[in-house]
Amino acid sequence: MANTSSARKRVRAAQRKHDRNRSVRSAVRTAVAKARRAVGGEEAPELGRLATSALDKAAEHGVLHPRNVARRKSRLMRALAAATVQPAAGARRAAAQGTKSKSTASQRKTAAGKTKPVTKTVRTAQRSRRSAGSEADRD
Repeated sequence: MANTSSARKRVRAAQRKHDRNRSVRSAVRTAVAKARRAVGGEEAPELGRLATSALDKAAEHGVLHPRNVARRKSRLMRALAAATVQPAAGARRAAAQGTKSKSTASQRKTAAGKTKPVTKTVRTAQRSRRSAGSEADRD
């Protein structure tokens, strides 16, 4: 327990700030969760705007760190943008079937127009198969 009057006052102030910050953080989490659930729906832009506003206010009042707010807003905006972009016809068909189309899943176009595997794992597997095949040809 605090011994001096100023220390007691700091304990009271800290408790008030704790309670206020807790309610603000809860409201922010609720707003972001509502916006995430609405992704792809009609009310998504409005809920996204409300969520970003709540995040900005929390940063302004010192409840959340500005970089934390920037990261959360970035993730939310990216999710909202991804939901509004129309995928290509092949990707739509693959999504409807619940699988990735082979062209988009394992390869991508390079600047030269050649296809290149997307993941390092796929590239490594292909390289090892090629080298194993060339060794078999030498024997």
